[in-house]
Amino acid sequence: MAVAVVSGTGTEIGKTVATAALAAVALAAGRSVAVLKPAQTGVAPGEPGDAAETARLAGPVTTAELARYPEPLAPATAARRAGRPPVRPAEIAEAAEKLAAGHDLVLVEGAGGLLVRYDGEGATLADAARLLDAPVLVVAAAGLGTLNATALTAEALRARGLDCTGVLLGSWPAEPGLAERCNLADLPAAAGAPLLGALPHGAGALPPAEFRARAGRWLAPALGGTWDAAEFTARHRPPR
Repeated sequence: MAVAVVSGTGTEIGKTVATAALAAVALAAGRSVAVLKPAQTGVAPGEPGDAAETARLAGPVTTAELARYPEPLAPATAARRAGRPPVRPAEIAEAAEKLAAGHDLVLVEGAGGLLVRYDGEGATLADAARLLDAPVLVVAAAGLGTLNATALTAEALRARGLDCTGVLLGSWPAEPGLAERCNLADLPAAAGAPLLGALPHGAGALPPAEFRARAGRWLAPALGGTWDAAEFTARHRPPR
């Protein structure tokens, strides 16, 4: 996949760290990688945004932002309040295609969940994915409530004719509870797509060298790693 879209079931669930893990594994395999953050919100000019954090963790990737808005809001709202032009799906698709011409892999990281609005007409990241005909990886939470959020996201993708490649758990706790353990078995059915990885809680706080060395253990072979969904699920099977 030359271009892949990284979306999620909500905000603050680990999309940036998941994107960094995907980039790190691709770089380790000798692939050139670009990371596109169409709309960065809640970050002031000159401060590092999500794309910069991906590069810090993953290594030498090309990074690009199309717009930056100071308030931590949905892109359409942040653009309106800042009095700046919004980012539209055609711009996202054009930027991703240009990056794809010079890179083996382009990762497009969305803001918030799949249907967060990017402009006043209601355009979303899903519209950009459709223009790109790109697969979508869904980053989900591990705990209670994730089955509904993941099912809704997957349903929205299918309704738009988009491919949900799989689900990544953005933050797997060191001591998972009953809900997290049960969700491992139930998430593939909720998403209609396989589990393709689980990032440990706090992965983004690891030193970059350690993050890169361990990233492949968090992602399934379909994403270039060695993570085994069946083994992981069995190891965390809930008590009877």
